[in-house]
Amino acid sequence: MEDIATAFPAVEILRHEPLAHYTHTKTGGPADFLAFPTNVQETKSLLAYANQLGLPITVVGNASNLIVRDGGIRGLVMILTKMAQITVDEAAHTVTAAAGAALIKTTQVAQAHSLSGLEFAAGIPGSVGGAIFMNAGAYGGEIAAVATAAEILTQAGEIRTLTQKELDFGYRHSSIQDYHDIVLTATFTLEPGDGTAIQAQMDDLNAKRAAKQPLDLPSCGSVFKRPAGHYTGQLIQEAGLQGLKWGGAQVSTKHAGFIVNIDHATATDYLELIHHIQTVIWERDQVHLETEVRIIGEEPHA
Repeated sequence: MEDIATAFPAVEILRHEPLAHYTHTKTGGPADFLAFPTNVQETKSLLAYANQLGLPITVVGNASNLIVRDGGIRGLVMILTKMAQITVDEAAHTVTAAAGAALIKTTQVAQAHSLSGLEFAAGIPGSVGGAIFMNAGAYGGEIAAVATAAEILTQAGEIRTLTQKELDFGYRHSSIQDYHDIVLTATFTLEPGDGTAIQAQMDDLNAKRAAKQPLDLPSCGSVFKRPAGHYTGQLIQEAGLQGLKWGGAQVSTKHAGFIVNIDHATATDYLELIHHIQTVIWERDQVHLETEVRIIGEEPHA
């Protein structure tokens, strides 16, 4: 197993690296091996090598809507944020972004070319790959409406291009979750627009986000999916849980749908608080709060 770091001298590979250094919650245990590939070939070669060694593989984007348990992740973790190229085809009105490109940066590139359709994502802190994986959305928009293709790497090492239909988007869902493919690039088909008007809409949405969300504290974003017929934050508020502290984690006093790290929280603090909220809301309202945040990794050893 130790050979993986020496086998790829051109790739930054860290051993036993705490993932708390990378997650937006500032929590998470260590990865056995943490690699930062810079291109498709490195990603493909790392996948093949890990498969050959029998190492489990976990792919992470910007780690913004993610909780890594305190036991960390065994095998190889790849963070793709060094794969961040963004290109524009003005004739086709498309923006193609590598998986590790910041979604916010991608919206800015679209605006700079007067292309409309990604405004809703102007404040979403994830990566493009994560946005495809989760079908990210905000303010009535979602990735499914504009993502028309994605180049992926299958677990068998085959590079394929998936159509919008093959991506099988649903609420916070895509086929990437079902088949554990690795997103390499995504293509967004947009509409010609007025750059100034696009920027004004992005500014307006970002102002709304800043007014309502606890952007000044570490968090994993919106913790729960919206249950049919309800608003998650309202349910949590009405149950008297807003402001509740659990270890170093707290239900945000600014937006009850968020859990923030106020005092060196652990992932266990987050997960126990999530479970407590789910239990209270079920007992009080008979509503099951399903997590939107992706939870991965192992429980800490006793």
